[in-house]
Amino acid sequence: MTEKSLRNRIYYAAKDGMAIALYTLLSDRTPTEVNNLINETVLEEDGQQCTPLIVASRCGHEKVVKILLSNFKPNLEQEGVVKFDGYVIEGASALWCAAGGGHLNIVKLLVKAGADVNHPTRTNSTPLRAACFDGRLDIVKYLTDHYADIHIANKYNNTCLMIAAYKGHLDVVSFLLENGADPNEKANCGATALHFAAECGHTAIVMELLNYNAKFSTNDVGMTPIKAAAERTRKDVVEFLLERPEIDKEEKIDALELLGASYANDKENYCLEKAYDYLYRTMQMRYSDPDNVIKKKCMKPIKAYQSWVECQTISELEAIKRNTNALHMEALTIRERILGRHNPEVPHPVIFRGAVFADNARFDRCIELWLHALNLRQMNQISVVKDLLRFAQVFSQMLHVGVEVTYQNVVQVLAGAIVELERNKTKALRPGMKDDPETITQETESNIITTLYLLTILTKLLKKCNEEEKFNVNRMVFMLNRLNIRLRDGQTFLHLACNAETPVDDFHTNDVCKFPCAETTRLLIQCGADVNAMDTDRNTPLHMIVNYHKPISDFMTLHSIIMDLTEAGAHIDCVNIRGETPLDSSATGSVAEIILKTQAKLSLKCMAAMAIKSHKLIYHGHVPQVLESFIELHGSTIAKRS
Repeated sequence: MTEKSLRNRIYYAAKDGMAIALYTLLSDRTPTEVNNLINETVLEEDGQQCTPLIVASRCGHEKVVKILLSNFKPNLEQEGVVKFDGYVIEGASALWCAAGGGHLNIVKLLVKAGADVNHPTRTNSTPLRAACFDGRLDIVKYLTDHYADIHIANKYNNTCLMIAAYKGHLDVVSFLLENGADPNEKANCGATALHFAAECGHTAIVMELLNYNAKFSTNDVGMTPIKAAAERTRKDVVEFLLERPEIDKEEKIDALELLGASYANDKENYCLEKAYDYLYRTMQMRYSDPDNVIKKKCMKPIKAYQSWVECQTISELEAIKRNTNALHMEALTIRERILGRHNPEVPHPVIFRGAVFADNARFDRCIELWLHALNLRQMNQISVVKDLLRFAQVFSQMLHVGVEVTYQNVVQVLAGAIVELERNKTKALRPGMKDDPETITQETESNIITTLYLLTILTKLLKKCNEEEKFNVNRMVFMLNRLNIRLRDGQTFLHLACNAETPVDDFHTNDVCKFPCAETTRLLIQCGADVNAMDTDRNTPLHMIVNYHKPISDFMTLHSIIMDLTEAGAHIDCVNIRGETPLDSSATGSVAEIILKTQAKLSLKCMAAMAIKSHKLIYHGHVPQVLESFIELHGSTIAKRS
C-alpha cells in the first residue's frame, strides 16, 4: 500500500467514524510515520481539506477523536478548509469545527487536550464565534469558562454578540451581555448588534440590547436600527421602536413611510394593502399638528420612475389608492428619497419591479428601471455581475419574440460592462483588504462572457444603425480590445467568439447568442483584436475555429471566420503547447484543411522564424523585441512535423 493510499484510508476511516479501523491502520506504524499520516491534510473533491482529527471533529465522531487524542499525538492547531452551511471556512482548527458543528463532547475533549480556545480562522473567526452562529449556548458557556475571549471580532469587526443577534439567538445574546459584551461595538460597516437584530426582525433581542443600554446610531450608509427594520419590512420591530423616546417625530415618519414603501416593492413580503395603510398613517402624522405640518422634502423627479412626484396631502394619496402603478412609483420614489442614492439597498426593489414588468412583456419599463438600478450600483461600486447578465437575457428574449431592441439601450449596458471590466482589472492588479482574489477572478470571467453576449446582440442591430452609431460601437469594442482582459485560461474575446465551447446562459440568451459567431468575430477583428493572441495552451483563435464540430451544417460560419482571421494576419503556422499548428489540430477534417490550405501563403519572415526555432539559434537580445515575440509564435513547428 502506498503512503498516499494509506493516508486516504486513515482519513476516510476518521470521516466515517470507523474508530477501530483507524486504530488498526495506525497502531503498527512508527511515531514518525504516524505523525505524517495524521497531521497532513487530505483534499476532497468538493474542496474540503482536512486532517483526520479535523474531519472527525467536523462530523461529530467522538470515538475517533478519543482514539486520536489518547493514543497518538495529532497537531491540535493544524488548520484545514471545511464547509458549513454553504460557507467555505479556511484556516479552521479541529476545535472550531467541533464548536461550529455543535459537538459539545468533542469540544470538551479538545479543550482538555490543550487546544487553543481562541484559535482564529483566516477571517479571524474563533470557535466561540462558530458556536454563537449556531446558537449553542452550552458550547458558548463551556468555551467562556475555559477563557475564550468574547470580545474577539472577525476581520469585518463583526463580534460574537453581533452574529448571535443577527441569527436570532436570544439566550446567547443575553449570556454575552451578562458577561460584558459591548452592545455598542461597531462593525466596519458602522452597524451595531442593534442594527443586525432590527433588520432581521428579532424584536426580543432588540429589547434585550436596549436593556443593556444599546445606543441608537447610524451606520456608514445612514441607516438607523429603525430604518434598517423598516427597509426589510420588519413591522413588529418598527412598531416597538416607535414607542422609544430616543426617536423623534420626523424619524418616526421616515420609518413608517419607508416601511410602507418597502411593502410595495418587496419580493418576499409584497403587500400593497399594507403599503397603502402605512403611507396613509404617515400622511396623517405629517398633518397631526396643524401648526407644524411636516411636509416632504421632495427630490428631483427620476425618469425611471416615470418622473413621479410624491403625494403631498392625504387627498392626493387617496386619489391613487386604486392605482397600482402609481403606488409602485410612489413607493420607489419614497425609498430613494429616504435612503439616499448611495444606499446599497435602494436598487433591489427597482430590479424586482423591473422583473415584474418583463414578466408582463413591458420590456420598455423593465429596461428603464434596470438601467437606473445599474447606474446606482456602479455609482456605489457594487458588483453588477447579475445585473449585466439580466440585461443580456432580456435583450435576447426581446429579439427572440420579435420585440424591438434599441441600439441606445444595448450601448448603455455595454458601457456599464466596460466600466465593470476596467474595475475588475484594477482589482486584480491591486486587490484591496476586503477583496478575495478568487471572487475577483470569478466576477471578471462572468463579466467577460456577458460582455461577449452583449457584443453578439449588438451585431444583430448594426444593420439599422447610422454611421455615427456604428462608429460609437467600434470605439467601444476597440476599448474592450485594448483592455486585453482574459479568462483564467488566457482566452480573449476573440478566442471566445471563435470557440464552440464558449458557455451560453440558457435563460433566453441561447436563443440569440451561439458560438462560434462570425458577426461577433468580424466586429472584434475590425476593432483591433489580436488575431494571433494565445491562451495559456498557446492556442490562437484559429486553433479554436478549426475544431468546430459542425463543418458541413454550418460551413458558412467556419469559412467566414477562417477567412476573416487569415486575412487579418492570423498565422497558420503558429504552434500551440503541443507543437500543433491550426492545420495539425483541426478536428473538422478536410473542410477546414481545404479552407486553410487556400490561405497557406508562408512569408519569408515566417520561414525565417521557423528556421531560427528549429535550429535553436540564439535570438533574444539580437533582434528587435517585436521580432522576438514574432519568433515565439512559431514555436517548434518544424520539429513537430519531423
